[in-house]
Amino acid sequence: MAPRAWCNRGMPGYRALIFDLGGVILPLDYERGYAAIAPACGLPVEEIPRRIAATGLIEPFETGRIGGREFARRIGEALGLKLTYEEFCKVWSAIFPPETLIREELFAELAGRYRLLLLSNTNEIHFEYIRKNYGFVRYFDDFVVSYEVGAMKPAPEIYRAAIRAAGCAPQECFFTDDVPENVAAARRHGIDAAVFTSEQRLRGELERRGILLRGASGG
Repeated sequence: MAPRAWCNRGMPGYRALIFDLGGVILPLDYERGYAAIAPACGLPVEEIPRRIAATGLIEPFETGRIGGREFARRIGEALGLKLTYEEFCKVWSAIFPPETLIREELFAELAGRYRLLLLSNTNEIHFEYIRKNYGFVRYFDDFVVSYEVGAMKPAPEIYRAAIRAAGCAPQECFFTDDVPENVAAARRHGIDAAVFTSEQRLRGELERRGILLRGASGG
């Protein structure tokens, strides 16, 4: 995505807003994903996560040490799948329901006033699916994703990459993540951060910082 011209018309101090993806913008429904895989392999749903975990492939995949096709092949062998790569990508991405946890209206309010970034532990299959299927992506100026950085939160490398992408000082960034450990790591790097629990609570955090006007739209 080409960078969009932006400027900060909010309160002085913040220039970039950084959002986690899974568990913040998008729900993660792993049971939905396992249920999508089960008909293709004939295994009980409860056996699927055990076999996936036993491969040890998730971290290498999410840090870019193996690519999507190699991952699909090896997971397919572990589960006894007979799927094309495109079919595998579809069922592997079934963990994402259609609805989002944060409505697009919030990003529309913030876009152009602040630099918006995604900071996510994710993989090439999931991120390609998200870019194709969710409209909120168009509001973001840059994406800091673990499989491209080669490190996952809460590792220092991925926060340093996010600060570089933000193009400003750490204290000029605000970050939200649903995992307290990841929020604590951001704070250690000088980033202002808050744990995400709901869009309503996030709006409150943004209002307290002057990033959103108090009482702005959002229900």
